[in-house]
Amino acid sequence: MPEEIQERLIEDEMKQSYMDYAMSVIVARAIPDVRDGLKPVHRRVLYAMKQLGLDYNKAFKKSARIVGECLGKYHPHGDMAVYDSLVRMAQNFSLRYPLVRGQGNFGSVDGDNAASMRYTECKLSKAAEEMLMDLDKDTVDFIDNFDNSEKEPTVLPSRLPNLLINGTSGIAVGMATNIPPHNIREVCDAIVFAIDHPECNSLELMKLIKGPDFPTGGIILGESGIKSAYETGRGKLTVRAKAEVEEGKIIITEIPYMVNKSLLIENIAQLVHDKRIEGISDIRDESDRKGMRIVIEVRKNFEGELILNQLYKLSSLQTTFGIINLALVNNEPKVLNLKDMVKEFIVHRKTVVIRRTKFELDKAEKRAHILLGLKIALANIDPVVQLIKRSESVDVARIGLVQRFELTEIQANAILEMRLQRLTSLETRKIQEEYEHLLRLIEELKSILADIGKIFGIIKSELSEIKNEYGDERKTLISNQIEEVVTNEDLINEEDIVVTITSSGYAKQTSLELYRSQGRGGTGIRATTTKEEDVVQELFITSNLSQLLFFTNRGRVHWLKAYEIPEASRYAKGGALVNLLHLGEGEKVSAVLPIKEFDDKHSLIFITKRGVLKKSLLSEYSNPRKGGINAINLIENDEVVQVRLTPGYLNFIIGTKNGQAVKFNEDDVRIMGRNATGVRGIRLRDKDEVIGMEVALEDGDLLTVTENGYGKRTIMSEYRLIKRGGSGVKNINVTEKNGKVVGIKTVKDYDEIMCITDKGQIIRTEVNNISRVGRNSQGVILIRLKENDKVASVSRVMKNSG
Repeated sequence: MPEEIQERLIEDEMKQSYMDYAMSVIVARAIPDVRDGLKPVHRRVLYAMKQLGLDYNKAFKKSARIVGECLGKYHPHGDMAVYDSLVRMAQNFSLRYPLVRGQGNFGSVDGDNAASMRYTECKLSKAAEEMLMDLDKDTVDFIDNFDNSEKEPTVLPSRLPNLLINGTSGIAVGMATNIPPHNIREVCDAIVFAIDHPECNSLELMKLIKGPDFPTGGIILGESGIKSAYETGRGKLTVRAKAEVEEGKIIITEIPYMVNKSLLIENIAQLVHDKRIEGISDIRDESDRKGMRIVIEVRKNFEGELILNQLYKLSSLQTTFGIINLALVNNEPKVLNLKDMVKEFIVHRKTVVIRRTKFELDKAEKRAHILLGLKIALANIDPVVQLIKRSESVDVARIGLVQRFELTEIQANAILEMRLQRLTSLETRKIQEEYEHLLRLIEELKSILADIGKIFGIIKSELSEIKNEYGDERKTLISNQIEEVVTNEDLINEEDIVVTITSSGYAKQTSLELYRSQGRGGTGIRATTTKEEDVVQELFITSNLSQLLFFTNRGRVHWLKAYEIPEASRYAKGGALVNLLHLGEGEKVSAVLPIKEFDDKHSLIFITKRGVLKKSLLSEYSNPRKGGINAINLIENDEVVQVRLTPGYLNFIIGTKNGQAVKFNEDDVRIMGRNATGVRGIRLRDKDEVIGMEVALEDGDLLTVTENGYGKRTIMSEYRLIKRGGSGVKNINVTEKNGKVVGIKTVKDYDEIMCITDKGQIIRTEVNNISRVGRNSQGVILIRLKENDKVASVSRVMKNSG
């Protein structure tokens, strides 16, 4: 009969199925058991190796043989999953105390893969023997394997506190674990302390366990992340390479845990190629069997300490290790603090010692019971022999022995199976001595089971043996200093620089002294080399210690220190912004603001191409993130044109491509959150768009520059103050002769300006050389353009700018 179809809501079925799958991944694959610190695949590999007799003092065996054994009997998944787990347990740069001894190519810290399993050989390490010790003494439970043909342990006895000393990592469904390795001496001392002081807390244990101890060494900056992880089970460590600067070289001898050395060197070389780091002439990998050694040659006149700090910030020489102490406790995933992990190990070892003692007691009692029967038989040897000789069969003899000498069936069987050689006086004496020894052993084992103090004494004694056998010095140093800012600004002399950014995404910094002042109408000097169809978009003067906010056309903001922009000559195009900022595809920088300090007294005011205004507090943009953050919520087909810094009481003027302008007070724009869209700033006519926004200083002029090299300045008072959102007034008479407006700037007589063209020509001239005329004029020639060249942008040069 077919099974009856049951109706069930699909939501309930999906929920139950997903939960079943999630728990299967959590319990049977990705999360380690708190007791032995192993995931099922690692436990099965070690057990399979033990079953094959691959002890640490025996011969090696092909890895393929071990994988086959584990795959066929215990772990019915992919062979590479088993082999990869086996390989990792043999890597001394992955595990602090490897559980497998490998022979052959088992991979390297350079990211080289292990050789195929048919080429490599392995056996258990001595440490793994400690994990498996007493497995045959009923210390742990066994369950059926996947096809009920074999038995496998649910957990290993684990004399080693493996979860702490080797750590682990894994990603399950909705959760992940990342437990760092520790020093075995410190862990053993902490466990002994916890046994003697059961009411201790994690902070007290921290006095013994200083922090993680990675197999690759390195330096942990600060103790706050360690303290958080040990108290709450979660924390974040900053780990950096061990490096020294000596005689014009940076010598790296240790790198952070799980960092690929080859990729690290490639990453540094790429940073040099992209000019994100200056002053490195050569990189060599001089590592050998004696240890790691990466040599970075520093050019003359460059500070090695500064370059090293830049490498810490921009490369994998400094990484973050996020700690999540998640493990299975009674098959339930739990985040554990340091005390919890130590306590669970103690509980596990207590259970193992009790079960082992009971097993040995039962074995001793059974043996003593048999020896007692043998003693009775030897004391009555003649009657026993006569009884056996007269018996018709073994069964009759057994019954006779039991009835006549008050023996048990087990004792009677032992007497019947006893060899005649046991009748000698020597053998009789041995039986007596063994029996007396067993009586003493039974008494001792019973006393252990009756006294919890003796059980803990055994655990402490075993930990002392492990500490003496495997203990070593720490590899990872812990710096007491608070995690320092990795860019050492004290090594940089503050100076004004010219920052140039092109529309295709190149940036550079140049000394201000390289640009000499010229009169208006000159041909200018070359400021940058641009590729064909590239346009210089931003050019401004600031301090090299300023924080630069990069606002993109998509309404996001990124952070960068001014000195981190590559230095270049006037003729160089600079470095690519995509190598400095995490820009998305098609994203480009629209505005850059140099900021000295973030506070609530200042705001940022945005203007977009479609005339939308938005104002937000500067403090909302004070927390840099690697991928940037949203700065404004743009409407469809809109882009950010300009962003200005304001103290909150200024008048602004907006200029458009077709020569319109709106002058308004910023009080018309209320303060909004970062993700707000904004309000209308100017009503645009057909085919017009906003090209800039300036502070409208009443004692200044509005300088307007057009694409054909014309410009003019107009007294700011000629622009009447109106409400935002209007069409505005005419700012300049746009004709074919002077072309569309490319930029507006608020200037004063003592200012200088820089104009730069699409092809990289630049002119720096004093503002008082430019005629002051009315709003409806076309302006005068500022720069004589070469054929097919256009003015790209204009920048004001002002003392103490930035």
